[in-house]
Amino acid sequence: MDNTKPENTKLENQVIIFLGAPGAGKGTQAARLATEHNLLQISTGDILRDHIARGTELGQRVEPIMKQGHLVPDDVLVSMIGEKLQTLEPVRVIFDGFPRTLAQAEALDQMLLQNGTPLNSVLLLEVPTEELIARIVNRGISSERSDDNETTARARQQVYHDLTQPVVEHYRKQGLVQALEGRGSTNEVYARILEAVQTPA
Repeated sequence: MDNTKPENTKLENQVIIFLGAPGAGKGTQAARLATEHNLLQISTGDILRDHIARGTELGQRVEPIMKQGHLVPDDVLVSMIGEKLQTLEPVRVIFDGFPRTLAQAEALDQMLLQNGTPLNSVLLLEVPTEELIARIVNRGISSERSDDNETTARARQQVYHDLTQPVVEHYRKQGLVQALEGRGSTNEVYARILEAVQTPA
């Protein structure tokens, strides 16, 4: 009779952030990585669009903001993320589209610190702007997402460069950013992501 105790298979905390301009492919790649590595993908955009579709109070508040290509206020997103993190044990998440401002990044730092959870990787997908615009417009046609049009796409790119670039620098100072080529097939980009996750910055 084998009395060997079963090996401890408790999963460790793991936190990965996907950064990159709208259309860089963060959502697609984050979803695949989450599925294959037992991680929860947290997409603030998906959560907010769900609220809009359901006509909640939050949805009614953020719908006109998102339609204009602007960012939802920091306090709304930080509160939403904070509530989600409190429900997780262990904390194994991929943040897709968060943080997008320096204030959000600093708030996330504090939440993770209070939770005793380290930030493992910050993956930055880099794609030329005009290719990003084309991707978003094509996505809007195929998915019938009304907020995916050229005007909104260009507004989002400008917002990203104005507000999210400081987030990249914030994490770069911590030595966490790994910049990855975002062009190529889905599998090619995913292979780069896997290599980056397995060899943290």
